[in-house]
Amino acid sequence: MENRFVLIDAARHGDRTALERLLAESQPDIRRYAQTQCAGTSDADDAVQETLLLVYQRIGALRTITSFSAWVFAIVRRECSRLWRKMHGQTELPPDDHPAFIDRPELELRADLIAAIHSLPDRYREVIVLRDIQEYSIGEIAVELRLTREGVKSRIHRARLMIREYLED
Repeated sequence: MENRFVLIDAARHGDRTALERLLAESQPDIRRYAQTQCAGTSDADDAVQETLLLVYQRIGALRTITSFSAWVFAIVRRECSRLWRKMHGQTELPPDDHPAFIDRPELELRADLIAAIHSLPDRYREVIVLRDIQEYSIGEIAVELRLTREGVKSRIHRARLMIREYLED
């Protein structure tokens, strides 16, 4: 696993060889996941290709190496959803896209995000800071705060919901 993190980090920082190796190593996992998410084999193949292209183009925007898998699988889900909507003649955005955040200037959104984090109760603020800012793993947070892994995940989930509510208001 450590080797994979090194590979992801090198790819994020522009190492083309590392990126190509990362894509080659990730493709079987992406394909397996796409086959569970997409309606048919051709859709799964299309979703895999689109996912690999998006990872190739946007790997530099990945903020934490530990979120690589979740990021890639979110791309696969979005692509399968897009393909399904296209096949059924639907063009609306999927329900997890929030138009309220799309058109906001980055500095305004950043200031609002900081305010949202500061508005959290201490126990939620500390898990968000450890996870999303200091990039601790779930296990590291559990040890640091003397919580179970499930407790950490629950607090992170609740904190993110509170942040979303704050930003939507």
